[in-house]
Amino acid sequence: MKVLVSDDLGEAGIQMFQEEEGLEVDVNTGLSPEELKSIIGNYDALVIRSATKVTEDLLEAALRLKAVGRAGIGLDNVDIPAATKRGIIVMNTPGGNVITTAEHAIGMILALSRNIPEGTASLKAGRWDKKKLQGREIYNKILGVIGFGKIGSIVADRARGLKMRVIVHDPYVRPEQIEKEGYESVSLEELYRRSDYITIHVPRLKDTTGLIKKDAFEQMKDDVMIINCARGGIVDESDLHDALESGKIAGAALDVFENEPPGICKLVEHERLICTPHLGSSTQEAQAKVAVDVASQIIDYLKYGTILNAVNFPSVTGDLLKKLKPLLTLADQMGSLQAQLAQGPVEEVSIEYGGDFKGLDLSPVSIAVLRGLLAPVVKDDVNFVNARILAKERGIKVKETTSDDSEEYINLVTVRVVTAEMTTTVSGTIFGKNQTRVVKINNFRLELIPQGHLALVYNLDKPGAIGSFATLLGKHNINIDQMQVGQEETGKMNIIFLKTNVRISEKVVEKILELPLIISVTPLEFDT
Repeated sequence: MKVLVSDDLGEAGIQMFQEEEGLEVDVNTGLSPEELKSIIGNYDALVIRSATKVTEDLLEAALRLKAVGRAGIGLDNVDIPAATKRGIIVMNTPGGNVITTAEHAIGMILALSRNIPEGTASLKAGRWDKKKLQGREIYNKILGVIGFGKIGSIVADRARGLKMRVIVHDPYVRPEQIEKEGYESVSLEELYRRSDYITIHVPRLKDTTGLIKKDAFEQMKDDVMIINCARGGIVDESDLHDALESGKIAGAALDVFENEPPGICKLVEHERLICTPHLGSSTQEAQAKVAVDVASQIIDYLKYGTILNAVNFPSVTGDLLKKLKPLLTLADQMGSLQAQLAQGPVEEVSIEYGGDFKGLDLSPVSIAVLRGLLAPVVKDDVNFVNARILAKERGIKVKETTSDDSEEYINLVTVRVVTAEMTTTVSGTIFGKNQTRVVKINNFRLELIPQGHLALVYNLDKPGAIGSFATLLGKHNINIDQMQVGQEETGKMNIIFLKTNVRISEKVVEKILELPLIISVTPLEFDT
């Protein structure tokens, strides 16, 4: 079996491949997409970092490919749905660079506060700018941490050791969990208002892209400093430049950019910005660890069928995987649906299996529910290995029960999610051999295929309601492919599920909500 390493990988990982009997490894970095596509058909596994783009077009040419291994966490450069359709395992190495990235953020805070890059540059240029480069202490300053995942929590801990006062905002972690760790949980607005430093540790998602922009800067105290070692695009670079230029922001430190490399641009050239070329995970220790981890995972899968740290498949044997695959897909979809329906941090998840499951081990199905539920929040950090651990870390109680009652279905999976604001129940089943269907949401019965662009609409059960928003969608060139209508038990309100040809934008949602008979609209997105 042949393994291709297409990005720079630590020597320890390459050596593991070379010494493994029955495997042949080729190290071929810096390939263009066309060059990679021309040779990928010869390989059983592909090992990458962030440079190689694993697109659907590339995967179509990968006739032998069984696994893609990412030495690191982020998988923005991998088309995971396309790989899953082809049965290709996608693995990452979570945790390998967590400490390294957290330490880099702390280093950025110190470098920014004490003008270390400017001091170095001035001395090398023959100047002695001692008075000009007076810095500030971080002692007793307030650090606002946005995102309390693995990296954010380590940054908070290190900052506390430096005697900073730490406040935290994470809408997906219960405040009690944050306070249990010894930090103050605050709203985003309060974090902006109080922080002397703000450090960002969230994945780049639809809701976090452009999170820190003009209106956010306006809410911050004067002379705040911004640090981003997470993902480019979370901070609006144009608005950051304007805030630096106006003096509202005293300084900023960026390790990541919207486009990498960013090239020559006015933000990078700004005197109050310090920056590094995505070095958060670049230490000798981290590179060695992720290289060894990814090599070990690829070898275990190719030689023994063992799946570890896969983001699109659980850690199970091949035989069980074949039997469970439709249920795993359904569970992941139901978890994703619940993530989009739930409001507020999740407190409890109850999973009930009803009917005949033929003695199957359903624990991987429960994990698939959790992975689908957490993926929109923590993105690449969650997989089938660590989903239960991440749920526990976030204070989420998980309950699993089985019963003989499956209503009129052969088997039924019901997922109930409890937050401080609401309880939502979703039930699903398999039609035929592998057709996933959601058949009940709360008290509404329906038959929903959880794929593509959907929307959930609540409206008053009065004439003209459906026509009003259908007409509005048409005016915005949005076509309704399918529609299902259910009625609340009281008969006063309808629930409508739409499948549209394109995603309904936020601006269109706002216009729909202005219609007199419409109560709410929730766009839902699923991998096709």
